[in-house]
Amino acid sequence: MTIQRGAQHSIQSTNLADLLERILDKGIVIAGDIKIKLVDVELLTLQIRLVICSVDKAKEIGIDWWGNNSAFAPQPGHEQINDQYTDIQERLTRLEGFLAKERFSGETA
Repeated sequence: MTIQRGAQHSIQSTNLADLLERILDKGIVIAGDIKIKLVDVELLTLQIRLVICSVDKAKEIGIDWWGNNSAFAPQPGHEQINDQYTDIQERLTRLEGFLAKERFSGETA
């Protein structure tokens, strides 16, 4: 009997894996509306739309919000930040030099 239970567990997990693969491949949409009314006056409406699918399927149907969202964009590395800091320092030094020349030429004129 113990052997049969082990075999059944294996079969069940395979079915779950197949189901998950099918859902991710084809996609599934769950939609629902919740309305709260009091004496025929609508107080609150919630519209829920849930799409479950793979990234490839989402791109295929035109859903790619993660590509344009800065929260999901790669963050600059330390080298890139150091380069930006160095560039800003150089620009600041040039601006200070320019302002010092302007001030000096204004005093001598």
